[in-house]
Amino acid sequence: MSSRKEEAAGLKFRAHYDIIGSMKKIASMFLFAAAMLTAPAAFAKDAYLFAYFRGEKDGLHLAYSYDGLKWTALNGNRSLLAPTVGADKLMRDPSICQGPDGTFHMVWTSSWRDKIIGYASSKDLVHWSEQRAIPVMMHEPDALNCWAPELYYDETTGKFWIYWATSIPGRHKPIPTSEREKEWSHRIYATTTRDFVDFTPAKLWFDPPFMPIDSAVVKSPVSGDLVMIVKNENSAPPAKNLLLYRSQSMETGFAPEPVPDPFTPKGLWCEGPSPLFVGKDLFVYYDCYRNGRYGVAVSKDDGKTWEDRSADLSLPKGIRHGTALRVSSNVLSALLETLK
Repeated sequence: MSSRKEEAAGLKFRAHYDIIGSMKKIASMFLFAAAMLTAPAAFAKDAYLFAYFRGEKDGLHLAYSYDGLKWTALNGNRSLLAPTVGADKLMRDPSICQGPDGTFHMVWTSSWRDKIIGYASSKDLVHWSEQRAIPVMMHEPDALNCWAPELYYDETTGKFWIYWATSIPGRHKPIPTSEREKEWSHRIYATTTRDFVDFTPAKLWFDPPFMPIDSAVVKSPVSGDLVMIVKNENSAPPAKNLLLYRSQSMETGFAPEPVPDPFTPKGLWCEGPSPLFVGKDLFVYYDCYRNGRYGVAVSKDDGKTWEDRSADLSLPKGIRHGTALRVSSNVLSALLETLK
């Protein structure tokens, strides 16, 4: 009889102990979840990539940063992908955009005088699909070029936008220019696609009262505006500076007038702008091509006022016109592991 009572008491004790243990485990899980919610910075970190070229036929290069100012080359600053398409087989001005399924899409300038742009895709930014030529201006027999294509994914419509500069002599209003640049009449053209197989017919997309080139669009997390940075390529008198335009829709585009004041330093010739929001701060990187260096302008009020932070900028040696983009820390971790 006593042994049965002892056994029952033992079972009751063990049951009580198991309940207490389970409660402790549940409490620990809640504490961990709370820590994840209240201190995400301890577990995740924004990361940024810069896709660029060095030599025209060298191919794709990548660098990474956590603050937008200090950039470190990946793969020892060696090329990750050599160009194979285009009349000149160039890989200038690479632009990379990540789609909603995680795939990275890239376009680039493949030739100085051609009616196509280069295209490839990748799941990990290391292994790339077969390169293809997208014949964006083949329907225009007088088109001279397709330069500095850029990508933008419009999450509201599910479309990828590709836009670039093309010159078609006699098509647009003449702009005073130098003898050296008289054959060019750049305007920004665009096409859209959902799958990089079928494309809408290319159309004139941005036609301001100056010669635009090197346009790049980013969506502001502050105002929700679409912000476009574009170069004024006028050469008589020389402009060669950067302007900011705003829009609410890629479909309606950017009103060409009034023309805003440039925000880059007066007298500095620059090109290849790449806008990037680092948190709520707008960074615009640009290639000071006559000075052999890069610059960056930073705005803390969504592009209203600017500070030149070029003195604080550190970039890989030889970097030329490219694109900066935000990626998850997992993407960067995988790259660091693969390319170490």
